[in-house]
Amino acid sequence: MSSTVKKKKVAEKSVETYTKEATERIIRDYPKVDADLLQSIIKPKRQIIVEVPVRLDDGTYKTYQGYRVQHNDARGPFKGGLRYHPDVDLEEVKTLAYLMTLKTAVVNVPFGGGKGGIAVDPRKMSPREVEILTRNFTYLLGTTIGPEKDIPAPDVNTGGQIMAWIVDAYCQKYGQKPGVVTGKPIELGGSLGRDEATGRGAVLMAREAAREIGLNLSGARVIFQGFGNLASFGARIIEEEYGSVVVGVSTSKGAIYNPKGFSLAEAEAYYHKNGNLKGFAGADWMTNEELLEQDCDILIPAALENAINTRNVDKIKARIISEGANDCTQAEADKILKEKGVFVVPDILANAGGVIVSYFEWVQNLQNHYWDLERVRSELEQIMVKAYSQVSAHSKEHQTSYRESAYMIALDRVAKAMALRGGV
Repeated sequence: MSSTVKKKKVAEKSVETYTKEATERIIRDYPKVDADLLQSIIKPKRQIIVEVPVRLDDGTYKTYQGYRVQHNDARGPFKGGLRYHPDVDLEEVKTLAYLMTLKTAVVNVPFGGGKGGIAVDPRKMSPREVEILTRNFTYLLGTTIGPEKDIPAPDVNTGGQIMAWIVDAYCQKYGQKPGVVTGKPIELGGSLGRDEATGRGAVLMAREAAREIGLNLSGARVIFQGFGNLASFGARIIEEEYGSVVVGVSTSKGAIYNPKGFSLAEAEAYYHKNGNLKGFAGADWMTNEELLEQDCDILIPAALENAINTRNVDKIKARIISEGANDCTQAEADKILKEKGVFVVPDILANAGGVIVSYFEWVQNLQNHYWDLERVRSELEQIMVKAYSQVSAHSKEHQTSYRESAYMIALDRVAKAMALRGGV
């Protein structure tokens, strides 16, 4: 069994474990909630598999398998990212769609959960080939997506340009409906603040956790596992707005760490020039795994699934973990973190900033009225802080971890919406 398959199976097991534990607590603490209905929520409503054709630049013809899983729409249209990666498969997409259902519910925005992907490495394709792939995938999905049905967004190896191609392909067939996707370029109806939203959200949740344990963010040492969108924006935000010191970041090829901090601007410039952080003079070079074990106050995993696991959990020194990546903590490791007294803000809350600002973008598209950056940031903070406060209060009342409480709140909201709609 390949390491990738093993990682996926562990991630799915973690999600199922968290769900099972939260469901058992709900059944015990909320006897009026239908137990059978709760058990059914994990199952997706619809699974779409398509073969996406592309005429390659060399004249050959090839098809790529694409997926869209529409998990639950009891609380609103399906919502979730679209990733292009050779390891994409149906099981991974199903798990991520389910997590989106929980994420939208715990922060209480009116969406359900969805996810999509194509099993392809876009880095090995020309821009023209990626465009044709994207347009043909959009045509195959047809009316199964749309602003009132299912709204994709960027994810791994996709971004604003790919969303722009989806908008154009969809609107050519069905009329001007820019709300078919979010994460679009500003020129096509995107929202200000969307690019920084996930990083800002993870930092806001770290800030709230720091307040609870009495940690002063000014001077606090922070490690980001990752240096992509979330980590690059999050690192600048926590340093510039809160006075924290970023002491470590990483890429897929390795990590840098300096206990006294380093210049983010210089690290970013070095990375863009060299495609790697190895050799950066301002910090020590190490593996991603070693970075997680370095001394810090706040750790924000923002890259890999199962980054925190039973092999390294005893070596983690952070006081707070704000989970920027999905499924970044194994269930067994999560229990050990709780025993160690590490304050964990779970992924379905900590990385919800992106879907919240996607909701703002969708609202702006429907109204054809656009917000300034200050309003986007203000409303993002209001929603995330309110959700954090609800999870915190629930955790204290029911003597559960923040993860259990987040799952319980989300599952309860979805179950009640399904019951109120009837037919179940």
